[in-house]
Amino acid sequence: MSKIPEGVRIPDSQIAREVTEFIRDTESDLLFHHSVRVYFWGAMTGNRKRMIFDPELLYTACMFHDLGLTEQYGDSQLRFEVDGANAAADFLRSRGIAPGQIEIVWNAVALHTTPGIPEFMRTEVALVQAGAGMDVVGRGFDEFSPAEREAVVAAYPREDAFADGIIEAFYHGMKHRPQSTFGTFNDDVLAFKDPTFERVDICKAIFSSRWKVEPRRCGNACDHAH
Repeated sequence: MSKIPEGVRIPDSQIAREVTEFIRDTESDLLFHHSVRVYFWGAMTGNRKRMIFDPELLYTACMFHDLGLTEQYGDSQLRFEVDGANAAADFLRSRGIAPGQIEIVWNAVALHTTPGIPEFMRTEVALVQAGAGMDVVGRGFDEFSPAEREAVVAAYPREDAFADGIIEAFYHGMKHRPQSTFGTFNDDVLAFKDPTFERVDICKAIFSSRWKVEPRRCGNACDHAH
């Protein structure tokens, strides 16, 4: 139970211990340490802003948030976020956690790569997204003191080559399901790693839709297409 400034700790509960063991056995060191740091950034943000949240639900969501990138989902065509959300829900359901709490965790994991929405949802949902943004791209970096950043990274190291490593993890977790990246910034990863990757252009999709090739008519008395 590593102590971090502001009194934030990993929850000392049976569920939290089982979550830690499961994710530690499933993810790489890079993803595991990243996931724990996401929890600390999120929880510290919540404390600083005097937000009320359930540490156990937040921890569970943070730990499962990148599970969908692992090899066990190498044949999945779902968004990796949904794979992780489903896995978290199954894990909690098997341990008798209430449906309402499971829904919070599911939403937090599923929406963590969709900025602009989580911050208006339950606190745990908002804090997972905030923590992930801090750890991956440094969003809110200056809101943490140097001592806070050093304490978290000392307990759960952020590798010197983390940037390359997390991009590689994203790529290997999504390259077999490129269509799942549409509508998120995940397509940036595939475009960066694969020069043959073609993004879906929503404007082209609109102009080439079936509405263009099958014009609507207004009835038998009408002789012109709309």
